[in-house]
Amino acid sequence: MRWRRAGTSRTRKRPRIRADARAAWGGTMKVGSKIIGVGMYAPPGILTNDDLEKMVDTNDEWIFARTGIKERRIAEAGAANSDQGLAASRRALSDAGVSPEELDIVVVGTVTPDMPLPSTACFLQTKLGANRAFALDLNAACSGFLYCLSVADALIRAGRGKNALVVGSEILTSITDYTDRSTCILFGDGAGAVVLSESADGEGILSCHLHSDGGLWELIHAPGGGTVNPFFPESTKVRTNFIRMAGNETFKHAVTKMAEVSLEALDRNGVTVADLALFIPHQANLRIVKAVGKRLGIPEEKVFVNLDRYGNTSAASVPIALAEAREKGRYSKGDLVLLAAFGGGLTWGSALLRM
Repeated sequence: MRWRRAGTSRTRKRPRIRADARAAWGGTMKVGSKIIGVGMYAPPGILTNDDLEKMVDTNDEWIFARTGIKERRIAEAGAANSDQGLAASRRALSDAGVSPEELDIVVVGTVTPDMPLPSTACFLQTKLGANRAFALDLNAACSGFLYCLSVADALIRAGRGKNALVVGSEILTSITDYTDRSTCILFGDGAGAVVLSESADGEGILSCHLHSDGGLWELIHAPGGGTVNPFFPESTKVRTNFIRMAGNETFKHAVTKMAEVSLEALDRNGVTVADLALFIPHQANLRIVKAVGKRLGIPEEKVFVNLDRYGNTSAASVPIALAEAREKGRYSKGDLVLLAAFGGGLTWGSALLRM
């Protein structure tokens, strides 16, 4: 991974911890995983608040005051989710200095797959040429990237591979109802990716924390397309294939759960908010982001925000922010970075990283 501080340029060689290295240490070294490459992709189309004003009863002032969003990216017609993931993945692999043939694991977080089967991860695997890897999708909505990160970290720790590609990629505009002004203002498309590699435990991912509550599924859901409400010719007319959300209740749970799971990560590792270089929350709504930061006591300058330009990209939100934050010099080698997310399910999670 190439680390940059503002006004400087320096490169860092990635460590490779192999079985023979562990044996040389007498088998006493605990194995962990570390992010060694990051990448993102934002499609070229831009949907501004002024554009939405022509589509639905809303305006720029109303949208920005309630969400902090000014514009969002829109995938090109006919684009596949795996195409976005491919662009982000290639950048992450290049950043890491890892070839697709060196990957053992490919995990994709998404709620907008290429198709119900096979997995988007399998499409991405073959487009990359990652022929040695096994591939799988995870659906945890906006928490999807953190769920994928935790699974890939656990697989590396269990000895199931040395290099993992973890992707969050969404084309949320494909399930957005542009007649519903409460939801259509929120969502955009994009992809983010990281490469995880085997490392000494404690060098990279310090801990991951995942939670869910299926009893609150109705707060955020897209009811159509499954076995409960299969697609039928009139699905678009009755709008069962679009995202539905109970905004006020979702807001309360999002703030509470992201704050709680963030504190869980800090407590587990014996650190405080003062030790953090940066906090990267899911980019859902600026009011949520600010409320979580305030509840945790994190100064605003340590909270990364880019939702004004991308909106809510679900599972792609956190990895896009992680890649942008690195590019802007918001964290450096050795810094502590806290990630947190909340999404439909309900699901929520956090991860504390030593970069």
